[in-house]
Amino acid sequence: MPVREILQAQLELLGTGQRGALATVVRVSGSTPQQPGARLLLREDGSTVGTVGGGAIEKAVVEALERALSSGTPELLVRDLTQDLGMCCGGRMEVFVEPLLPSPRLWLLGAGHVAKPTAALARTVGFDVFVVDEREELNNVERFPQCQLLLDDPSDALRRHPLDARDWVLIVTHDHQLDERALESAAGNQARYIGLVGSRRKVFRLVERVLAKRQGDLPVERVFAPVGLDIGAVTPEEIAVSIVAELVALRRGRPAPHLRALSDERVQRALARELA
Repeated sequence: MPVREILQAQLELLGTGQRGALATVVRVSGSTPQQPGARLLLREDGSTVGTVGGGAIEKAVVEALERALSSGTPELLVRDLTQDLGMCCGGRMEVFVEPLLPSPRLWLLGAGHVAKPTAALARTVGFDVFVVDEREELNNVERFPQCQLLLDDPSDALRRHPLDARDWVLIVTHDHQLDERALESAAGNQARYIGLVGSRRKVFRLVERVLAKRQGDLPVERVFAPVGLDIGAVTPEEIAVSIVAELVALRRGRPAPHLRALSDERVQRALARELA
């Protein structure tokens, strides 16, 4: 299959926010069914584009693609076609298998003094940034270049845009009632992360109220509040570093000193009361 068709399939995959995995033959020796550069793309629905040779080697590569799609980890697959796979070719193939994952999306609910440096820094580490705020004087391209801007109420925007595991939500509005409504809306979707800026007192108050409104239905395990890592941040720029560092740590699965306080006994008692 021509390289252009494989590349077009990749662009379509990522352009629609879908996940996939790509296998590329990188080295061969002896007699093999394909040469370096041959590619096979696996879509999330199980369909494929391209080929690395068919037969047992393609079956092994598809299995590796499924592993990459599941784990998000690349792999170098090395197979002797005769000894390992029982094929009659007699050669050896090395195939690089890599996941194709869409860029994570950070939804900044609020366009204030913390959102501005957070948006800029998040973009540098690979997030597509969406800024949601009704205030046009703050939510504009001059303050948030190369970001998607939504002039909307944050809670309404979340209800209109279903979120999934590629989405990260950061609540940084200028008003406690807006924060509460945004947290309530965020609790009803599948975003990977829900961050809430504020003091421990504010966090506990908002969480308890949302717990009561939603009858205990709040994904506390995905709520990070107060948001960020404990690095002593004070200025908006330092707070932005703290927040984005937390996003990176969670994205990479690394332990870090989170400010998150939702394991506090007060919240656990409130959760238990609402579930009783």
